Amino acid sequence: MSQIPGNPAFRTARLERGWHSQADVADAYAAHAAALDEPGSIDVRQVRRWESAKPGWPNTSARRVLTAMFGMPLEQLGFRPHPTGAKPAETMTEDWVRRRSFLQGVLGAAPLLNQAGRDRLAASLRHARRYADHALVGHLATALDEVARTDGSTGPRQALPAAVELLAVIEQLAREAPEPIRRELLGVGARAAEFTAWLHRDSGAPPHVAGFFHDRAVEWATVTGDGPMHAYILLRKAQATDRDDPVRMLDLARTAAHSPWRLPPRARAEALQQEARALALTGAAPDTVARTLDEAHHALGEAGPAAPASCTGPLCAGYTVERLMAQSAISHREAGQPARAVALLQEHLAHGVFAPRDQAFFTAHLSGALAAAGEPDHAAATGLASLRLAAGPGYGQAIGELRRTAAQLRPHARRPAVRELRQALTALPI
Repeated sequence: MSQIPGNPAFRTARLERGWHSQADVADAYAAHAAALDEPGSIDVRQVRRWESAKPGWPNTSARRVLTAMFGMPLEQLGFRPHPTGAKPAETMTEDWVRRRSFLQGVLGAAPLLNQAGRDRLAASLRHARRYADHALVGHLATALDEVARTDGSTGPRQALPAAVELLAVIEQLAREAPEPIRRELLGVGARAAEFTAWLHRDSGAPPHVAGFFHDRAVEWATVTGDGPMHAYILLRKAQATDRDDPVRMLDLARTAAHSPWRLPPRARAEALQQEARALALTGAAPDTVARTLDEAHHALGEAGPAAPASCTGPLCAGYTVERLMAQSAISHREAGQPARAVALLQEHLAHGVFAPRDQAFFTAHLSGALAAAGEPDHAAATGLASLRLAAGPGYGQAIGELRRTAAQLRPHARRPAVRELRQALTALPI
């Protein structure tokens, strides 16, 4: 009988995260390393060494990546830094230098905290139980919103390192913070974990990487008793589900929209439109899709005034009729009604109310709807307009939709506009 690998803690932790093979761990490591701007990758042999009886203490870069991947101290993964189990002094120094660099680079450079706030946060990292308080939780929430603004202006790959670092800081503080500060920290942590999952998805990471952070967000929302956040994460998981798995998308969206974890009206409207899209993908009749979209409009009508969107504010506070109409067009496209989708998208994109990411994403869908409606040249020109918005920041969802459109346009590959779009997509870095 074959023996279980000598470091069962590492193997158990990876299996709990859905990494069923050592190759899965290597893939997840590469995705996290890229997000953290750390060098290189690992191979299966390295993972095998970490699953050996006494894995050696990893170098600084690997420690940082592994901590972000697993969300726990390396000692809990079976690594032994010293025969006594204590971290060497140089390791603690390196860890503090990294944390200080994070505070200076992410928080200090941004207009988030005054000097007293930065000092409080720095002290809290060294003495969490003594310094963690309500003001610190507020600082972390502000930092999360600042990272979200970075994503909006420069794209997910620029924001990912700061998001992962911020999540690690929250998790570290929560281990030692007293109640009820711990619950407040985990409340912000649930928002941060969901946002980090979104960034991974939009930057093109493998689905199981985003899934890990979604699971962490669900865990913390459950621990804190935040039912609406729990339902919202299910909505985000539905949105992250590939269109070739519409049944799963429908299950998640329907549960989010109709579960006892009552979503606020704007979030419920978004969940209902996602349910409509999933219904279209499963082959439901257009009338059924339309009725579900009517429910979404009714839910939105129950909402108060829209507020600026943020990671830490009310769920879907910035969800508007314009966004619902654009997403409704996507449902009509999936239901085989491309002309209706084209009319809606052209009307609402012309209003100029969308942020660059959304403008790129909905324009990409307009390109696909035009292709399905038999207008290849117009589709290609529209696709190029979307690509000009999406390529620089790396808006992955928009680029993914454009690749889908390019596949639709393959029969028209010799047309100049179509050829230009396909060449532009081919030239993008993978």
